[in-house]
Amino acid sequence: MTNATGDVQKKLPFAVKDCALITIATGIKVQNLKEFAVALKDVPLGSIYHHFWGRLLRALFDEPEYNNDFASWASRGLHDKSLAEHLSMVIPTDYKDLEGLRQEMVEVVEQHLDESEYVPWAKADQQFHFLKSQIVIFDTGLRYDHPAELVSQIKKLSTGSIYYHFIDARNRTEERHDDFSSWLNGFDGDEFNELTRNLCSMDPYFSSLKEIRLNVSNIFQKFLKKGEQ
Repeated sequence: MTNATGDVQKKLPFAVKDCALITIATGIKVQNLKEFAVALKDVPLGSIYHHFWGRLLRALFDEPEYNNDFASWASRGLHDKSLAEHLSMVIPTDYKDLEGLRQEMVEVVEQHLDESEYVPWAKADQQFHFLKSQIVIFDTGLRYDHPAELVSQIKKLSTGSIYYHFIDARNRTEERHDDFSSWLNGFDGDEFNELTRNLCSMDPYFSSLKEIRLNVSNIFQKFLKKGEQ
């Protein structure tokens, strides 16, 4: 890797970070589906992000039936299984940004309202509260100069580290890639192109953080073993 003057620059090491999410109330709550449709258009995009992805770092005491909070509320609060199924079919990784994801959600809800004979209501104690998250980042001090050094450590990374580097990275980086892929792209040549492609093709939405950690580890291990042959 060289700078503008042609001098050789050392590739920056992969710096392992950890994180936690602090949940913040937006002050917006709704009791029926029409209110929900209106609120969806105005809530901060961070709230959309939280209700799709924040569950990964929350302590859960049972296995959720649906993969996002909106679908769960449609089922448990509104007792509308049809709507819950349609909302659960909205996959956030299918959209290039959160605004596109929001618009799809609005369309699904408004279409359901048009097709319904009545507006579904929730009981007073089952209102939907729109929340958002603030991410708190910690530097673990761990640094790795080469993928061969990192591969043996991936299974030891905390779920907070996996969330930060594989989930949050896709929302904060211009390329919408995980941090592992962005780091590998910084190496000269095409040595790690296949590894990067395999990481970028992995859809994390239907997996737990532990499953994502295992899958990332396996992708690294298979690639490096292949290179040794």
